[in-house]
Amino acid sequence: MTVILIDPQHPVLPVSFLEAVLGRGEAVEIDVDLPLDLSFLGIKTSQSAPWFITANPQHGRTDELFDARPHPVAEAVGVMRAAVGRGEWEKAQTHESLIPYLREESEEFIEAILSGDEAEIRKELGDVFLQVLFHAEIAARRGQFELSDVAASFVAKMHSRAPYLFDGSTGIVAEAEQERLWALGKASEKLAQDQA
Repeated sequence: MTVILIDPQHPVLPVSFLEAVLGRGEAVEIDVDLPLDLSFLGIKTSQSAPWFITANPQHGRTDELFDARPHPVAEAVGVMRAAVGRGEWEKAQTHESLIPYLREESEEFIEAILSGDEAEIRKELGDVFLQVLFHAEIAARRGQFELSDVAASFVAKMHSRAPYLFDGSTGIVAEAEQERLWALGKASEKLAQDQA
């Protein structure tokens, strides 16, 4: 049996599942706690089906799991792509034209931190994230880079400056050692950049 984990608010069904149940007529078992009706698609339900659909990550089944829940970061990238693709104002923006907004959102995030209000911190950090998404989408449309490249840049930096995160070791790293490794990594990066 294959367990498909979905978000009940945004039920996305994988292609392999649809091919099996629509193409081969396989039946589906739907978690009794999940208000999902697939009968309009002509999908048969059965208690002994090869597919089990649930929204509960703690479903208790030990079968193969297919997590079909939309990833919030991927959804955010899609929303920003649509915004820049359809909004006249967004289409006209450049890295330079967005500088005042980045400053404003950064300041508001700092104010939220100083206020200690966790809900406000989350909200304002979302606004800073919007700026990251916006700049990445502008770059992607120019064929320069995209959000995944930004994430890869972060991971590469951490490989260089915090190698203990990737060497299989565990435990706390002393602050002095962190500072030493950070400086060493930064110097190595600068040397490589100067030689390029």
